[in-house]
Amino acid sequence: MDHTVAPTGADPLCKVYGFNMVPEEPESQGTLVMEQASRIRLSTRQIEGRETWGKKIDFLLSVIGFCVDLGNVWRFPYMCYKNGGGAFLIPYCVMLIFGGIPLFYLELALGQYNQSGAITVWDKVCPIFKGIGYAMVLVAFFVDWYYNVIISYALYYFFASFTRQVPWSVCDHDYNTKYCFEPSNGPEYYANVTYTDESGNEITEIVNKTVSATTEYYERGVLQMHHSEGLGNLGSIVWPLLLSLLAVYVICYFSLWKGIKQSGKVVWFTATFPYVVLFCLLIRGVTLPGSAEGIAFYLKPNVTKLGEAQVWVDAATQVYFSLGPGFGVLLAFSSYNQFNNNIQRDAMLTSIINCATSFLSGFVVFSVLGYMSLRNDIPIEKVATEGPGLVFVTYPEALATMPGTSIWSILFFLMLVTLGLDSSFGGTEAILTALSDEFRLVKTNRKLVLLLLFLFYMLVGLAFTSQGGTYLVFLFDNFAAQYAILTAVFFEAIAVSWFYGLTIPTERISDNIAEMIGSRPAFFWRICWLFLCPIMIVVILIFGLMNFENLELDGYPYPDWSMALGWLISCTSISFIPLMAIYKFLNTPGTAMERIIHNLKTPQQWPEGTELENGMNGMVLGNKPVTDV
Repeated sequence: MDHTVAPTGADPLCKVYGFNMVPEEPESQGTLVMEQASRIRLSTRQIEGRETWGKKIDFLLSVIGFCVDLGNVWRFPYMCYKNGGGAFLIPYCVMLIFGGIPLFYLELALGQYNQSGAITVWDKVCPIFKGIGYAMVLVAFFVDWYYNVIISYALYYFFASFTRQVPWSVCDHDYNTKYCFEPSNGPEYYANVTYTDESGNEITEIVNKTVSATTEYYERGVLQMHHSEGLGNLGSIVWPLLLSLLAVYVICYFSLWKGIKQSGKVVWFTATFPYVVLFCLLIRGVTLPGSAEGIAFYLKPNVTKLGEAQVWVDAATQVYFSLGPGFGVLLAFSSYNQFNNNIQRDAMLTSIINCATSFLSGFVVFSVLGYMSLRNDIPIEKVATEGPGLVFVTYPEALATMPGTSIWSILFFLMLVTLGLDSSFGGTEAILTALSDEFRLVKTNRKLVLLLLFLFYMLVGLAFTSQGGTYLVFLFDNFAAQYAILTAVFFEAIAVSWFYGLTIPTERISDNIAEMIGSRPAFFWRICWLFLCPIMIVVILIFGLMNFENLELDGYPYPDWSMALGWLISCTSISFIPLMAIYKFLNTPGTAMERIIHNLKTPQQWPEGTELENGMNGMVLGNKPVTDV
């Protein structure tokens, strides 16, 4: 707050609240009241000693870097193709406007106003819902286990690209099978193949070479899946992958150990470099033969799909997981903002950039898929895929057929590494901020805590980088976040909209936003927070549970015990929401109703006796809370 000394003749209360105001003549009093009301509402408080971003752009790039991740490249284009091409943009935009952006805005505003991480913020909002914060931290914790392993795959490919002939372009490795074909030649049918069997005899067979060298390089060369029988026997550690994972954690540690001022500088590269590569790949892609057919396949609208409920659920799911509310990252990042930062404008800007990036990625991907379809004479729907298969098999196969393969591969995989690192930074910072705000011991020993966290991750990574580690990655990818994060976001929306301040629904958060940016959120935002967002989340959860099937990866059906493990992972995070509510209830004195009301109330944030008497020359002062409680 600005503690300007009040001039002679100023109202005594001016000296208390630090406003420079001299009584004016009656005819100008109305103008004075409006000016001072604006100044009171736009207070400039900041928790003493709390770190802030070095520059506004550091915050924006960090949020964009977190939201724009590997899913923008490998999931959105496939979802668009699968759900009606260009017609999918209709439900996608609807879900973005009425669900994604409002929740994104809500979480950023909550973090900036309270200047607290995912756990402590609930002490200042609605203590009985504190379990939401712990659920968010656990989700980020579990996601880190496998997400960094995927980044290590990209880093492995990046280093492997520094050769004249990339290793996934040929079939002369020990692990290659007789069905392998080189991308430059395409599939071969009724080909004569001579090989030596285990007894040393030369055998000639006629086979169909239909398995790409890139597929065998990924599955047999990098992951070594053929040496594992599944989750029951993970096999030995793949040491090159473990070393790549170690390199990822070293990068993350030295990017995060000094706090957000350090990571805010790193994202100047990691958040912007992917856009340079995307535009380069787009230019290269549209010049390839068959690219027009691929883009047409991507955008061709199939309006009949709009009548299918699953299409709308897919759109909502893609929006929520792309923008990333519920991971605690948005709360953490915005908590380091200046109090008067225009968070509404930031929410609109970053969310639109994120979604535009997804759309751009579709052109990059499908221009190449069209080229591969034409080159291999395969229908494009058989080429189109999602997930790791797209970025580690299909796209590298296309790169292997182009002039300058090594250069394009280096750029592509460096882009994947930077896309992944930004999101990894966000998840780890969410954990550190939440724990630092809740436990002073963590705050004073940030570097040590971060080191211990990454050492634990490396220990867990031994299983994830084994020959059967990809089965674990797939299991965690389906259970670590999907249901837990939606549940946490549902309760977050309910708590802030309906219970925060125990007043008119959304009134308290609207007052908070008005105090920060000078205007209350429009009626549209409040309706979305109250009704539309929670309803959308419930629908997604119901459809997800109704359509749930046991996992299967490359013909390997996951055993029942692994499904139970997956649900245990999800429920561990979710369970903190009711458990913390019960804990708060049991540790509060009074009758049952008194306990509930006490933990639903927002704690007293003004000294006793001043909340109703904050007036100055007939003007009521805004109830600006002291949030360091």
